[in-house]
Amino acid sequence: MMFPVRCFTCGALIADKWDEYRERVDAGEEPGKVLDELGVRRYCCRRMFLSHYEVFDEVIEFHSLFGSREYSQR
Repeated sequence: MMFPVRCFTCGALIADKWDEYRERVDAGEEPGKVLDELGVRRYCCRRMFLSHYEVFDEVIEFHSLFGSREYSQR
């Protein structure tokens, strides 16, 4: 699932901050500190970052295993 462009609650633009957030958190920085430095102050917007989970790779893997017509005809 892609990261949302806007916060679901307040409508603030948040997608432009996702790449930097992900890189810095993967590098070992504390997520709260990164969000503060990126200027994400509202708790509804922070929730969008903290609770997001990338499922796209898992969906593609599932589709490649079970999405073929051969499997669905069994």
